Amino acid sequence: MPSPLPLPVTLITACIMTLFYLALAVRVVRGRTHYRISLGDGGNPDMQARVRIHGNFIEYVPLALILMGLLETSNVNPIALTVIGGLLILVRVMHVFGVPRRAPNVFRVGGAGGTFVLLAVLAVWGLVLAFTA
Repeated sequence: MPSPLPLPVTLITACIMTLFYLALAVRVVRGRTHYRISLGDGGNPDMQARVRIHGNFIEYVPLALILMGLLETSNVNPIALTVIGGLLILVRVMHVFGVPRRAPNVFRVGGAGGTFVLLAVLAVWGLVLAFTA
């Protein structure tokens, strides 16, 4: 039975990611307060990591959500799309834990690499749909 919501998988993923984004923003604000930095990172390594984690999130996650929404409107397999949404959440959490650690580390590689792979999968899936419909 179809959901009464038009894009339930994308909606749930976007809501979870928005709460995650807000938590990352609060981490930046708390760091600014703690280190008394009003703008930028003040050259502080902890603040550099917080700012980049936050920035990296907003650079990549919207593309994934847009592609997920477009795919979901095309009636793709909702289970496959749910798995991708869950993996997106997982790899973004990995990224948060990986950035502050010395490279190379499995969390940063898995977070960044996983994000790239998921974006590529979504993009190719969309292209296949577009050219075979």
